[in-house]
Amino acid sequence: MNDPQLKNVIEAALLACGRSLSVTELAELFEESARPDKDEIRAALETLGEEYASRGIELKETATGFRVQVRRELAPEISRLWPERPPRYSRALLETLALIAYRQPITRGEIEQVRGVAVNPNIVKTLLERGWIRIVGQRDVPGRPELLGTTREFLDYFGLKSLQELPPLAELKAMGDINLQLDLSGVPTPAQESAYLPEADSEEEEQASDDSQGAPGLVASHVDPQD
Repeated sequence: MNDPQLKNVIEAALLACGRSLSVTELAELFEESARPDKDEIRAALETLGEEYASRGIELKETATGFRVQVRRELAPEISRLWPERPPRYSRALLETLALIAYRQPITRGEIEQVRGVAVNPNIVKTLLERGWIRIVGQRDVPGRPELLGTTREFLDYFGLKSLQELPPLAELKAMGDINLQLDLSGVPTPAQESAYLPEADSEEEEQASDDSQGAPGLVASHVDPQD
């Protein structure tokens, strides 16, 4: 198979799929007798990335593979395709998310200790249902509370290849219209790549379990205001 054809098949697959595809998945698109090796596929992906450099889309590597997405700087214009008001995350959800992402694995009690309020189970339930967090184990203390962490789906949603790409805490605190009141100083970015998301505290935050603000980057083949 010549290089242009290989590149075209990969590009078409990424646009049609609407999600990240791994190198292995891309290789399986081809007949076994003509299947390119991983180096050839990565070379084709690199060429595509270079070709997109001056265009409105970009090739993004995430935790589960590669995807084609709309560039972040174009999101405001593209989002007008969906006239509905984009949902937003509550402060409680963002604070809990920050704690799980930066301190995982973490228990609900530990989240409550830092935030100073009870964790609303409805937010945790919602995040579990979305596949952004998961139970990664149990703390070896009386009661054996569940440990929460983020998932690969969480990384994909926020366009991250690994937890090492999480933004600096100072940048996180500046996100949106909220001011996170958390003591995360000295907390190293976790090396694990499995876990979920957080919850909230009062009845008012219960409503926010369905509220979400768009993540950076939009998948080109299925551009969604929340993606």
